[in-house]
Amino acid sequence: MKPIWFRSVLAFLLTLAPACALAQLPAAPVAASGGIRDVSIADYRTHLQSLTAIVEACAKARDTKSCDPELVGPDDRVPLPGGAKGERRLISYDWLRALLDKAQLKDNAHAAPHAAPPAKNPPALASLLPPPPSTTQLLKDAQSRLAHDLAQAGGAPAPQSNYDAQRQAMDQVLAEREFSALAERPSLRETALEKLGDWLNSLFDSAARFGARAAWLGHLVLWGFIVAVCVGLVWGLLQLERRWRIRLVPEGVRPAPDAPSARDWQLWLEDARKAAAAGQWREAIHFVYWAAISRLESRRLWPADRARTPREYLALVAGDDPRKTGLAALTGSFERTWYGGRPAGEPDYRRAEQLASALITGGGAAQ
Repeated sequence: MKPIWFRSVLAFLLTLAPACALAQLPAAPVAASGGIRDVSIADYRTHLQSLTAIVEACAKARDTKSCDPELVGPDDRVPLPGGAKGERRLISYDWLRALLDKAQLKDNAHAAPHAAPPAKNPPALASLLPPPPSTTQLLKDAQSRLAHDLAQAGGAPAPQSNYDAQRQAMDQVLAEREFSALAERPSLRETALEKLGDWLNSLFDSAARFGARAAWLGHLVLWGFIVAVCVGLVWGLLQLERRWRIRLVPEGVRPAPDAPSARDWQLWLEDARKAAAAGQWREAIHFVYWAAISRLESRRLWPADRARTPREYLALVAGDDPRKTGLAALTGSFERTWYGGRPAGEPDYRRAEQLASALITGGGAAQ
């Protein structure tokens, strides 16, 4: 089962799509019986009183004329008390239209002569469950509901219904062993998820109502979604291109004879220390640099290729790789002394050796 927030997001997007289409169509007149009208609280109370009279007449006559669903009229959209300016609530009467359509037949006319017998309930439950309500009872319930709505709208107080018998029956049913799991309290995780789902529902319901009034919001969401998809595709292609450029070399492939990793990094480092002992600091930095390159290449950071320049080696390392900073510093020191002809001393060599050691041991930039 999909979570509540997923269904809310889907309902929000489906609500915005018709708004974009309807914005391009001319307004059409609404039918008197199936449309929506904006009314005041006084008009809403008058409509409820007329609906109560219609239900009473239908309950007495039970014929096509008195129980015509067209008598209900359009749905009402009433202003919310204490709400934002212009905010309204839709009151739908589809339930009453369906009931009047059903009430055109007598109660005994609804039973099919050859209907299949209902499924048998367990003996312990069959005697406790109340029978399904008849159409006559539904008409009485409709009168109570309309009276309650009229009371909420500031009209006559609604009569209090007595549901003690039904409540006792449900309590006896829920006390059975089959329903013992229903008595368990929800966990904190379930409670938090339910609150989160309710919040997401209210958020997307508000956005859907706003989108129904503002057609431009549908276009904004549509183009925003398209832009987000395009940006995601571009980012994914860049990531694939970068991974392909620095893809790992299979273990079975041996480096070329003239590649840096064809010679063990320990030998490069040994040559560097011999040159340093002889005071040849430029050569020592040169050997230290290639010791680090040999070590990184042996770890399959890039395919072995001796024809690369130091800057090309540096470009093969990803920007978020912690080794990139140290390799950049070591590359700059090597280029200044080896290619730039800058004199090197013991401090330059010690710094280069420190950077190379950090790269060889798998760390980033030396501190």
